[in-house]
Amino acid sequence: CIVIFTRMATKDLHKPISILFCNLAFSDLFTSFSGFWISMLFITNPDITIFGSKDMLAPYALYTTSILSTIYNLVSIGIERYLAVAESMRTRFRVARNHSVAVVVINWVLAFFLGCLPLMGWNCLHMEKNLSVLYSPFCVDYLIFIAIPNVVVAFFIPLFTYLRIIIILRKRKLRMKACGQAIGNYKSAEIQVARTSIFIWLLALISYAPFFAGVIFDATNHQCHTDLYPGVYIFRNFTAMLITINSLGNPIIYTLKAKTLGAKLKALKCLSANRVRACTI
Repeated sequence: CIVIFTRMATKDLHKPISILFCNLAFSDLFTSFSGFWISMLFITNPDITIFGSKDMLAPYALYTTSILSTIYNLVSIGIERYLAVAESMRTRFRVARNHSVAVVVINWVLAFFLGCLPLMGWNCLHMEKNLSVLYSPFCVDYLIFIAIPNVVVAFFIPLFTYLRIIIILRKRKLRMKACGQAIGNYKSAEIQVARTSIFIWLLALISYAPFFAGVIFDATNHQCHTDLYPGVYIFRNFTAMLITINSLGNPIIYTLKAKTLGAKLKALKCLSANRVRACTI
């Protein structure tokens, strides 16, 4: 909420990246709210979170939707940052406000569609077969359908975009060095970008890898609920806690460091034969 209010109070909200940052905060807010809803259901009636119930469909669907929206927003921010760096010396393409708004709408539509599939009938309420142990009454095939492609998206696309950003910055630093230009500030900015990129990728890895491991366990498990109690459900709560920590970590990485990083990069001048203006990340 602090991130949302801060972004709405600033004058640069019309910038494409600010729209993505604010939307990421909304996604994190939904994740926290849906996680709190599930926690209250666990406190008031623990059995329905273990053995499954129709009452769990809506909170789990909202939880899935919020997680998918967060993943798509993180990927969108990585792509936007890459385009800002890769296209900074060109005038053919610029990420505009309309592009960011369209991306936000697409992200939410896709997240709601995939997250609400169990509410549309893809659930195992009346089936003993293919029932998820960790997330009843979800079906195992639905969890695999959701988890595998989105884990690939969450891990590999940001890894590619941020590595490309670091490579581009390094090439430009070497070009400036070859021309005899000062590279002190540029080297500092390159280190900052690399450090932030590593934090982003590690946070996503730590937050979502245990959940993916739980889905794999669900797909290969053949034991009933009572045989797995309480150890496997403690692990499930642990994965939910890590996802919530991701919602807390995103504002720290993206919002608190953005001002410092932006101030450094705005001061950098990318000199060329045509005397083009500074390129900003």
